[in-house]
Amino acid sequence: MNSMLIKNITIIDPSYSEPLENIAILIKKGKIIAIDKAVCIDIDDGCEIIDGEGNFILPGFIDMHVHLMANGFLFEDNMNDPLAIYFYKALQNMKDTIDAGVTYVRDCGLADIGLKLAQEKAMFPSPKMKISVMPLSISGGHFDFQLNSGFDMVMNYPGLPHPVCNGVEGVIAKTREILRAKADFIKVMATGGVISANDSPEFSQFNKKELKAIVREAEMRGNTKVSAHAHGLEGIKNAVKAGIHFIEHGTYLNNKIAKLMVEKGTYLVPTLLVISETKKNALNGKLKKDLSKKAMEVSKFHKENMEIAYNEGVKILMGTDSGVIEHGQNLNELKLLCEIGMEPMEAIAAGTIEAAKSLEIDNELGSIAIGKTADMIMTDKNPLDDISYLGNPDNILMVIQDGNIVKNRFNL
Repeated sequence: MNSMLIKNITIIDPSYSEPLENIAILIKKGKIIAIDKAVCIDIDDGCEIIDGEGNFILPGFIDMHVHLMANGFLFEDNMNDPLAIYFYKALQNMKDTIDAGVTYVRDCGLADIGLKLAQEKAMFPSPKMKISVMPLSISGGHFDFQLNSGFDMVMNYPGLPHPVCNGVEGVIAKTREILRAKADFIKVMATGGVISANDSPEFSQFNKKELKAIVREAEMRGNTKVSAHAHGLEGIKNAVKAGIHFIEHGTYLNNKIAKLMVEKGTYLVPTLLVISETKKNALNGKLKKDLSKKAMEVSKFHKENMEIAYNEGVKILMGTDSGVIEHGQNLNELKLLCEIGMEPMEAIAAGTIEAAKSLEIDNELGSIAIGKTADMIMTDKNPLDDISYLGNPDNILMVIQDGNIVKNRFNL
């Protein structure tokens, strides 16, 4: 397809002061080349014309925290399933993600360079991605899945380095190994977690010297950014002071650390959805007893402390931790962002233009603007009136990625 005109639509985009009504968008070779009233846009012979029938167009969303290769982190599956099954499951995960309206993701562990290259070759429906390949973990830390029996349950194969490293020299070596594996950013486990076998969320992991060494080594390699899984206050503090750029979860942060994050420009990806869904799973008896206890404890403090972060002015981005929870419900995070204080347009910005800025891809993505890549979604209800409407993938009528329609439930 050479060109496509979508007319009679309303654009909902945080980059504009208000919705643009009865507008048309001309797409050519994957790029947006005109935004205007339809009668004002010249089109080529053969241009495909789509009447949007008054529906709403938004930028494609960016989920800042997913695990495309994971399905609940049921490591028992790794012991039983052939390796090929692991990858075939991921195909459905990626399709579910893009069908939900997410056209770009930041994968926070287990996606390797082969997956990214396959997506770039359009071998299957998938969001575009930045990958961390494998998180860094201390021995006995959040991504050390060696059991007392001696069996190591972590997925490990050529191109996917083992996560465990210790000491300054050890973390430098592992950072280099992860970058050799073509990671776009480094993910480090700065505290324990809910799903890990050997620790608890509030426990700090990696000391200050180790964290600073990771940041320094990453910066030396093309100014690569570092992201930290961090629930506990001390671990968050260590990560922020070390110069880490993104805090994931942030459960036990307080006013003081929130002010420090504002001062340093540290982003927060609160992953409200995974905390909410994990609590539900605990209450429904779907988690083991020890994991349920940790899930319930984290849920007591998380939302209130995310409100603190928002009120202090911390830069907050949309991320879900899909993979720990079911894929394809990503945009339910928007409603939860509004529950901590955001207005609907602000929540949309957290999952579009602000996320793009944090990834330094806002010259290409994150908004509907002339010259940018045509990544967009269509819905038949104004999300500013009901942000929760976007959370149901069935309400995403169309998904356009790189100017191509990759999902179409509109006018079928």
